[in-house]
Amino acid sequence: MHATPLRSNHREQEILKELRLSGGSCRVGVLAKRLGVSEETVRRNIKVLQAKSLVRKVHGGVLLAKDLTLTEPPFQARMDKNASAKRLLAARLAEMISDGDSLFLDIGSSTAYAAQALRNHRNLYIVTNSLTVAGILATRNNNRVFFAGGELRNHDGGSFGQDARAFIRRFNVQYAVLSVGAINAQIGFMLHDIQEADLSQQAAARAQTCIVLADSSKFERRAPIGVADQSRIDILITESQPSEPIIQMLARNDISLALATTQS
Repeated sequence: MHATPLRSNHREQEILKELRLSGGSCRVGVLAKRLGVSEETVRRNIKVLQAKSLVRKVHGGVLLAKDLTLTEPPFQARMDKNASAKRLLAARLAEMISDGDSLFLDIGSSTAYAAQALRNHRNLYIVTNSLTVAGILATRNNNRVFFAGGELRNHDGGSFGQDARAFIRRFNVQYAVLSVGAINAQIGFMLHDIQEADLSQQAAARAQTCIVLADSSKFERRAPIGVADQSRIDILITESQPSEPIIQMLARNDISLALATTQS
């Protein structure tokens, strides 16, 4: 006789999602508040998830099992998440960019929206490791687009590796436009992927102004890789006022805050 497989319900998937967004760990009370349910409901679902070996209970909280925090959701899923907020960030960035400016745009979903917002700009000089960005801005309005060589990842169309980093080092641009996976007051800016972190560091070092695009869902989160030199970041564009501890972190690193609203 075969055992009946345990099936996931919607609440369990919500808990897993929140754990991934939190960098792999979270307290039960925080999960309950975010999901709008009781702590007892969260504990019941955690018991089921632990039986499936998806999470591990600790005192007062829960951890993702099997290093599930080390990968991000697929690129299209990230494009769909908080799309309206990302469009606001992209529009705010487009206001800062003039025809003829030079930019590096990374592989993030927010920077893909930024590329869409720049479609009516002319004579842009674009350096990127994102096939999505290159496809949006190449052969358009007399733009020049330079694509970093290297290994192309199949899940997000990004080019990474030693060749890509060496390519980026050949350019000096006015703006490096970067995305991040998480922001909190203790660590600052974080990413999920060490290759993205290495390439972003190269790009930031070769830009006059470094701009991070991050919607408010990234606040108070954690990701495995901290941005090495946060002092290179000049501007954070987001759509919602961060908490006071994050504002203080920005001030310590001399990072300006630009709020993107419908009135921008």
